[in-house]
Amino acid sequence: MEIAINALLTIVGLVMLCFGGNWLVSGGVSIAKKLRISQMVIGLTVVAYGTSTPELAASIAATVGAHTDLILGNIVGSNISNVGMVIGISAIISPIVVSKATTRKEVPIMIGVMLLLVAISVDGEISQYDGILLIAGLIAFTVYTLSRAKKERKQEEEDPAAQKSSVPRAVGLIAIGSGLLYFGGLVTIENVISIAQGIGISETVAGITIVAIGTSLPELITSIVAIKKGHTDIGIGTIVGSNIYNILMIMGVASVITGIAVVPGIFTDYLVMIGFAIVLIAFLRSGLIPRPAGIGLAIAYAVYLGYTLLS
Repeated sequence: MEIAINALLTIVGLVMLCFGGNWLVSGGVSIAKKLRISQMVIGLTVVAYGTSTPELAASIAATVGAHTDLILGNIVGSNISNVGMVIGISAIISPIVVSKATTRKEVPIMIGVMLLLVAISVDGEISQYDGILLIAGLIAFTVYTLSRAKKERKQEEEDPAAQKSSVPRAVGLIAIGSGLLYFGGLVTIENVISIAQGIGISETVAGITIVAIGTSLPELITSIVAIKKGHTDIGIGTIVGSNIYNILMIMGVASVITGIAVVPGIFTDYLVMIGFAIVLIAFLRSGLIPRPAGIGLAIAYAVYLGYTLLS
């Protein structure tokens, strides 16, 4: 009976995620048109922040509950899931065409941030000082994206359709969408974990697999909605931005609250995370992520997931 209730609540959480993702994208597109900035920048900032709220909530809750192994696993697992599962499934549903210039700087930044995470993990702990370094990186990246938005605003002519856009309505959609993503993510995560408690897996593995998939659902729904509506730059920007924020913002905040011990086995997952990111660069430089590539990414992620659970 309890499992049935958890399953029902999981469905409720998924419905909230679907509505939240749709409204967040709609609001983001309206803001982009009104402010004359690219959809990529909106994806990297507003939408990526919104879809990262479940990871932030889960990590803070884990920190307060002294489940620090769950935090690192959740962040690394979410970054792997964002490329393997989210990009993979999105490309299977609809091949993704993206401008080669849109992520010329941002994807290398994403990989650089991943390498920074590896570097600060070598001593076996992500300390509070490391957390301050990550938050400083978050501030620098935010300043960069805002300066890019300001530059684009000067260059772009105002879209006639933007005249009809209501900023308060767009902000309202973003706020409600982010709220639904946040609470939908929490409801989904909590009940998926409850269903899986009997499996008897470690917190790190739970973070890499179950929680990571749960917290990546907002990115999945938002990216699918954006790509199906023809806003591929928002979809890609959401993934790249979310992966950057997962490390700089979420790990930064969590490690400032309390130092995070690094489990030795996580370095294998670091390699997988960076490997998926490098594969993503190759596809983005070609300007197309075709359906076969999406199938390949999804299969690779499924294999990784199976190996992690079985080992």
